[in-house]
Amino acid sequence: MACHPELARRLKIDIWFCDPHAPWQRGSNENTNGLLRQFMPKGTDLSDASQTWLNDVARLMNGRPRKTLGWKTPAEAMAEELHDFSSTVALDL
Repeated sequence: MACHPELARRLKIDIWFCDPHAPWQRGSNENTNGLLRQFMPKGTDLSDASQTWLNDVARLMNGRPRKTLGWKTPAEAMAEELHDFSSTVALDL
């Protein structure tokens, strides 16, 4: 994120960072960490995990509906965002 000012300018978005030692400012991140702990207990050595297993975990996580996304899955929310973004970019051209 060393180039975040340039990224923010190009994408016309605000970027902000949470304060250190303030997990309440990272609600979605902390929730995701908790969900990942169902697959990987704290201290799990990821060098022992196969790429196939990691891909399976990612697929399960991205296919799980989330309250914060209006009960859409992260995959559905991302697809929607990308569709909206590409529509906006097409209009700007």
